[in-house]
Amino acid sequence: MCFSAEASFTAAALLIPLGGVAVARAMKVTPKYAPLCTLPLLFGLQQAMEGLVWVAGGGPDGAWVERFSLAYMFFSWIAWPVWVPVSVYFLEPPRRRPLYLAFAVGGAMLGGLQYIPYFAHEGWLRTTFLQYAIRYSDTQLLDALMTREATYLFYLVFIIVPLLVSSDRAARIFGVLVTFVLAITYFFFSFAYISVFCMGGAIMSSYLVWMIFQKGADAPPRAAAAA
Repeated sequence: MCFSAEASFTAAALLIPLGGVAVARAMKVTPKYAPLCTLPLLFGLQQAMEGLVWVAGGGPDGAWVERFSLAYMFFSWIAWPVWVPVSVYFLEPPRRRPLYLAFAVGGAMLGGLQYIPYFAHEGWLRTTFLQYAIRYSDTQLLDALMTREATYLFYLVFIIVPLLVSSDRAARIFGVLVTFVLAITYFFFSFAYISVFCMGGAIMSSYLVWMIFQKGADAPPRAAAAA
């Protein structure tokens, strides 16, 4: 699995329009899936940010590496632990929705504790360019309270568990795919886990595009059904 500016921009060029089409399709056939179908689009934007990190790394101004790295990490620390449970919230019956609000609030608290200090402490986020990947290493506020492994475990709980315990089959399948990416990243790409995990998630999010078009094929658009 090779990573480069070209790989990141190619992923972005594919996922952003596919995500937009998936959201538009969801709004026509089953609007409750629209938030979940934004994930390919958001993954595409994150990959575009990493492509810009690669480009900035080849330039003379290191400040742009930091800026684009911060944009990339916004998705990692804020968007995913908040938006994933929020997107599944809309798929759940009312009695289960408070659980997903709790996941979203917990994800926002954890992500904020990890992300906001980057702006207050210079050097807390460090970007290293490897031959085929980017390593994002950082100092984390929670390092004083728990091990790094415990922090990542909580982070994964807020991203993966909402999918795996969903009452919706499509969300559970996507959760299994993301868990597969996590396992591959842990065993083979731990040296650049943030970059590899997010790229893998971006690739797996293409399942959501296929899923919404399958649902669209099984059910007529709402307007036609109402007619």
